[in-house]
Amino acid sequence: MSLEVKEKTHVRLVFLGAAGVGKTALIQRFLQDKFEAKHRRTVEEMHSKEYDIGGVKITVEILDTSGSYSFPAMRKLSIQNSDAFALVYAVDDPESLEVVKSLRDEILEIKEDKFTPIVVVGNKMDREGERQVSSEDVLSTVELDWSNSYLEASAKENANVVEVFKELLQQVNLPSRLSPALRRRRETFPKDTNFRPPMNKTNSCVLS
Repeated sequence: MSLEVKEKTHVRLVFLGAAGVGKTALIQRFLQDKFEAKHRRTVEEMHSKEYDIGGVKITVEILDTSGSYSFPAMRKLSIQNSDAFALVYAVDDPESLEVVKSLRDEILEIKEDKFTPIVVVGNKMDREGERQVSSEDVLSTVELDWSNSYLEASAKENANVVEVFKELLQQVNLPSRLSPALRRRRETFPKDTNFRPPMNKTNSCVLS
């Protein structure tokens, strides 16, 4: 009797973290290849993209969440209904890393699965002069103590953004063909144009 792991064709990724760490910026950079320096408050915003990979339709939902703790019920629901988690902090904000630690504990408690796919993302790596969080310390904690994945990224400079999504998708057992397709899509963005890949947005709620 052989054990086969079924490949998923529908997956929901959720981005969690303190306010202002760049969750929305990372998602926008990935989906639209743009960066907005001005921070805007997000309550909850869902992005949905469908891929046709070798004849298999793959639906990827990306949930952008509020950095405010004013919506605990909404956050709990988003955790219950999601497959993989990007826990985002800013390298110039030590308190945002503490939020990541609390969120990870909350995810493991709600999902009741210590193997839940989690990627810890240190955003704003372009602010090296203002860095207050050591990448070596976080790497040790996340990969050795937590057995989760860790990446530093910069939405502003488009550094490691695609890698964040690739890591999330690989952990939720999507067909292996998907990640190279994502990479090709990003590499073929026309330069210096207003081109944006198709994106459907549902259940959007944004406070400005």
